[in-house]
Amino acid sequence: MREDQQLRDVFDAIADPSRRKLIRLLSEARELPLHELTAQFQMGRTAVSKHLTILKEAGLVLDRKVGRETRYRLNASPLREVQDWVAFYNKFWNENLMRLGQLLEEDEE
Repeated sequence: MREDQQLRDVFDAIADPSRRKLIRLLSEARELPLHELTAQFQMGRTAVSKHLTILKEAGLVLDRKVGRETRYRLNASPLREVQDWVAFYNKFWNENLMRLGQLLEEDEE
């Protein structure tokens, strides 16, 4: 699935803590099968699979069949949208805090 064909918003996909944990687990491994991912959660295989489907719809996870097993890996490139959004607000706050600091220094003089 190409990035421009994402079915789900990346921000929606990463909103859930379980999905963020899946992203972290996949970022630490090249590829993991569903049963190894499920072992990291206190939820069933079906619930983990549903979370993976949401991540897959956002383009964050790729899967492949190996025999009867499905293996998952991270595709981090859609996270660039999140990084760009955070960078914009980081710049916004840095500039405004710097201006506030200048105003406070002017008031002290």
